[in-house]
Amino acid sequence: MSRLRCLGAAGFFVLIAAWTARAVGDKIDSKHVLTGSAAFGDARFLKPGTFHRITPADLPEPFATHSSNNGPNVIPRPANAWPQAPAGFQVDLYATRLKGPRKILAAPNGDLFVAVSDAGQIVVFRGLDADRRPQQVATFATGLKLPFGIAFYPPGPDPQWLYIGNTNSVVRFAYKNGDMKAAKEPEIIVPSLPRGGHWTRDLVFSHDGKSMFVAVGSASNVQDPGTSPREENRADVLEYSPDGKFLGIYASGIRNPAGLGINPETGELWCSTNERDGLGDNLVPDYLTHVQRGGFYGWPYFYIGGHPDPRLEGRHRELREKTIVPDILLTPHNASLAFAFYEGSQFPQEYHGDLFAAEHGSWNRSVRSGYEVVRVPLEGGRASAVYEDFLTGFVLPNGAVWGRPVGVAVAKDGALMVTDDSSGSIWRVSYTGK
Repeated sequence: MSRLRCLGAAGFFVLIAAWTARAVGDKIDSKHVLTGSAAFGDARFLKPGTFHRITPADLPEPFATHSSNNGPNVIPRPANAWPQAPAGFQVDLYATRLKGPRKILAAPNGDLFVAVSDAGQIVVFRGLDADRRPQQVATFATGLKLPFGIAFYPPGPDPQWLYIGNTNSVVRFAYKNGDMKAAKEPEIIVPSLPRGGHWTRDLVFSHDGKSMFVAVGSASNVQDPGTSPREENRADVLEYSPDGKFLGIYASGIRNPAGLGINPETGELWCSTNERDGLGDNLVPDYLTHVQRGGFYGWPYFYIGGHPDPRLEGRHRELREKTIVPDILLTPHNASLAFAFYEGSQFPQEYHGDLFAAEHGSWNRSVRSGYEVVRVPLEGGRASAVYEDFLTGFVLPNGAVWGRPVGVAVAKDGALMVTDDSSGSIWRVSYTGK
């Protein structure tokens, strides 16, 4: 009998996890991995190339520190301030003077579509001139309601539709490659989504194009959905057909699944999550994870596995053992938003397949959290609980904030594009040498 057959199913998955950890370890400089309490970090002092490993065992008890109200002091970008990337990478200012650019997505032909949420617009950027600025800029659509999610359908090189996640609905525009302005009014696909509370509605299609996933965050910090009607169909990833038929709740207990994506290697749905506030500086970690169909991720009763939230102690104990531990635990209160899997060929091979996520920064920690782009090394689409500070420098040593990353996309030439809604910019990160 083979060794794998002797291991059984549980042993097989343990073996796969161990192999993944070793394989991902080849991408990591172990001398620069922060663990334990040091892994939680302070955004004032983040340096590109530093890795973090936060595990459930590292979590403090609830209320180990008081709950801070420490919102960012946002200032204009100082003349000498610039995002910092690892050695060998160059950061250029691709576009500026934008009014709150948020989600960004590359079309199959290479155009970059950006949701300018506060203005209710989708703006398109095309090309790269000699100064590394766009050759053309056009407004694709206006009159939208806090748009965030952007997806082309059907998946593949020749989409026919552009779907937009408004805060209260999903609409789609007829589209063909090269369109920089919508030719017709949008068609309403999902006429009503819950309003208020967490307002971003990211969306993505499954690889086979049969399912449309829509992220709907909670309306509150920690209200019990069983006694709060405003939480119905919230803190969930919802599943629809492409024509808008509601198929059900794909996964639940995810306080704010702000970003969605499909792992190109495994076909799995992934999300980034803003976890709850009010339990102290280092609770509860935000996270990035693949999302299991029917999976329950804890909110509001439990967090990071079976840790009970003391504010709802004793409720729904039957869910404790069902609460899934996410793949990558991030610094608490860093407001993880949109992300992208790197499929370009410009970065070194070790980056291929890795995940890059924007950490917007939050308010509920006595020191700064987030305000960066992180890289999650993956091997075969699998993670090993480690992430890297990749693009930093948005927070000054005195704690003042000038930039807040929101969206990440991979351009057709392999550069990484990052929206920053605080400075109104799009940054372009390219690889220039060893």
